[in-house]
Amino acid sequence: MAGSSEGLADNKYSNDSIHNLTVAEEKLDELRRLLGKAEGDQLNIVGIGAGAWGSVFAALLQNAYGQFREKVQIRIWRRPGRSVDRSTAEHLFEVINSREDILRRLIRRCAYLKYVEARLGDRVLHADEILKDGFCLNMIDTPLCPMKVVTNLQEAVWDADIVINGLPSTETREVFEEVSRYWKERRMSPIIISLTKGIEAALEPVPHIITPTQMIRRATEVPVENILYLGGPNIASEIYNMEYANARICGAEKWRKPLAKFLRQPHFIVWDNSDLVTHEVMGGLKNVYAIGAGMVAALTNESATSKSVYFAHCTSEMIFITHLLAEEPEKLSGPLLADTYVTLLKGRNAWYGHMLAKGLISLEMGDSIKGKGMIQGVSAVGAFYELLSQASLSIPHPEENKPVAPAELCPILKTLYKILIKRELPSQAILQTLRDETMNDPRDRIEIAQSHAFYRPSLLRQP
Repeated sequence: MAGSSEGLADNKYSNDSIHNLTVAEEKLDELRRLLGKAEGDQLNIVGIGAGAWGSVFAALLQNAYGQFREKVQIRIWRRPGRSVDRSTAEHLFEVINSREDILRRLIRRCAYLKYVEARLGDRVLHADEILKDGFCLNMIDTPLCPMKVVTNLQEAVWDADIVINGLPSTETREVFEEVSRYWKERRMSPIIISLTKGIEAALEPVPHIITPTQMIRRATEVPVENILYLGGPNIASEIYNMEYANARICGAEKWRKPLAKFLRQPHFIVWDNSDLVTHEVMGGLKNVYAIGAGMVAALTNESATSKSVYFAHCTSEMIFITHLLAEEPEKLSGPLLADTYVTLLKGRNAWYGHMLAKGLISLEMGDSIKGKGMIQGVSAVGAFYELLSQASLSIPHPEENKPVAPAELCPILKTLYKILIKRELPSQAILQTLRDETMNDPRDRIEIAQSHAFYRPSLLRQP
């Protein structure tokens, strides 16, 4: 059994139980065998993108398997050059000094002095530099384990066996197009697990959605069976602090079942599911409606009644939309429903909507917010609405004898589009939409979706 990695004994995820270490090593050995690894060859796992969830996911793997250094190497890539401003450095210093274990670790690694200098303004820290010490720029209050950080993308991915996509959807295509150039000479394709929640819309040659796994598939020559999506009701900082959580890994059976077993931990249960389409699309949709949830919460002083009314309407729109995209979509229940609930309750998109409605941030600040990272729901609002407003996708109106674009039957999506993208309405318009006397019972929208042949395979470029 390999020796312990540096800093492992200080980390709350450390497990001194010989039994649990044995189980972890057995799971690692099993995956190595499936990937055809010879004795002495390392399994190379790399995370691409170092936002909150991408960093936590890599840290979870590091904590679970990093002690087996002869068998596995776990690294994370992020772009170099992102500086840490003085106020963030001061906050980081406060976090360090509030945690004796972190303080001792940095002193032992001879890294503490640079944080003192940064607090005094005598030194500029960089995001990749602090990540090596276990600090994610988008999640300063939750220290992670020390990470092996690579800033050269070619070095990170050229021999990777498993790649974790933690990039925003808006960056996935560009980065993986570059990645594909480094894989031209590979004989075996890597496995890619995408954590990304967001979509793009394309209107030519026919209106269709492009999901992150589709972006990866188009950018690389990796076979579709090697590309999977993992999602669930997960707040990154809470998962790293060992709150109980679960997730689903979705895709072809060949890899999803062994990967579910490999990723499972006592506090992070991973199931597997074949319906990649619904889970990935729902991952994008929940970010859309989470922005509205944050607005409603702020505008009603956290009224439980108002938030529940919004929840009923927004989930009915989500169900309606997935029936356009999948012939028999996974029901919005279990982990899918939980994922939606937690995102509306506490995710960064809900935070964004809340801050907008309170007037504490503005749309002019863009959708990349300091300390939070990319607010994926903003671009997803535009993508879903622009796609579903196309006349070529028209469906029968349930009450009026005329065809309408699907977006016309999604009043919340339409209002969010006018608030966030067109900027024609103030945040308060979301309440006016909920109070509209002509709003149908959410059940009616669900029944329409389930009782009509609305499925449009062209929306996902299916044959």
